[in-house]
Amino acid sequence: MEYRKLPHGSENEKFSVLGLGLGGIGQTPADEIEAIIRKAIDHGINFFDMCTAGATYAPFGRAIAGRREQVFLQIHFGAVYDEKGEYGWCRDFETIKKTFLWELDTLGTDYVDFGFLHCVDEDEDFDKLVEIGVWDYLKELKSQGVVRHIGFSSHTPSVANRIIDTGLVDMMMFSINPAYDFEKGDEYGIGSVKERFELLSRCSREGIGISVMKPFFAGQLLSAEHSPFGEALTHAQCLQYAIDRPGVLVAVPGVQTMKHLDQVLKFLEATDEEKDYSVIGGFTADKISGTCVYCNHCQPCPAGIDIGLVNKYYDLALAGDEIAANHYTKLSVKADACLKCGHCEDRCPFDVKQMSKMTEIDCYFDAK
Repeated sequence: MEYRKLPHGSENEKFSVLGLGLGGIGQTPADEIEAIIRKAIDHGINFFDMCTAGATYAPFGRAIAGRREQVFLQIHFGAVYDEKGEYGWCRDFETIKKTFLWELDTLGTDYVDFGFLHCVDEDEDFDKLVEIGVWDYLKELKSQGVVRHIGFSSHTPSVANRIIDTGLVDMMMFSINPAYDFEKGDEYGIGSVKERFELLSRCSREGIGISVMKPFFAGQLLSAEHSPFGEALTHAQCLQYAIDRPGVLVAVPGVQTMKHLDQVLKFLEATDEEKDYSVIGGFTADKISGTCVYCNHCQPCPAGIDIGLVNKYYDLALAGDEIAANHYTKLSVKADACLKCGHCEDRCPFDVKQMSKMTEIDCYFDAK
């Protein structure tokens, strides 16, 4: 395992380049969660992103009992959990504060390594967190040593730069993968190639560490069928790509089961050839012909369909993302509204047969 030092941290704050994201592990049996965390630590993983289901905290706390100083925890101020332990997104100060105190108690710790402003994708998100007092609360907790470092998660370069401008953050969580960086991703792959690279370079220059979310693009890059490039990458290629970006200290792929962890751990044994991602240099438009990359060149749709978003939810649903399927059902205009007018196909630079695709998507979701 390779370890990288937090630029604004102590000599002891060195993170494994391979961490774990726990967003999807909440439905896993508690004893398996414990076993996953223990095995991860035993194999050198010491960095964990704790934006997860509430049910994860108790088994995680048991897994790190007696080993707290061996791990680094990223806690999100704005991620909250209901009585069933289900994740929610919140901008109420008292709820956020109550959640944090519960997290400390349930984890069996009196401090966290990173207190993160959660999901700051718009200027309004940061404004609201400042307005309700979360920003000041984080600064107070840091002065008390309860939070060792302040950070934030975002998908938006302009907002990330604004927060970095405060001079108060030591860590940023950002979405990095070839689909986003080649402008072939979804609406979370915000910013041009130039904007994204300049943000990462700034972090590298100014000593802001980066933890990487979405290294596999929700699993789509691992499947030739679902990849926007029409070719599959491997886990090792995606992880190495993320780790090689400027400023990156750790990649935090999500795991749900022990099998998933074992797949991630294979990275530690992968050869340089297996980690080589130079193939992405050959991903050109002709290789993604026939694949919707959500570019929205087809807009405006005469029927009012957000064609890129409909395709995105379909692709994610096929990859097993139940949340994406739920988002599709809430769209006001769905695939069944297609007029079969051909407007989109005339404008599509990747020759996607969207008329038949809309029928396919409608049938898929209608059958669920």
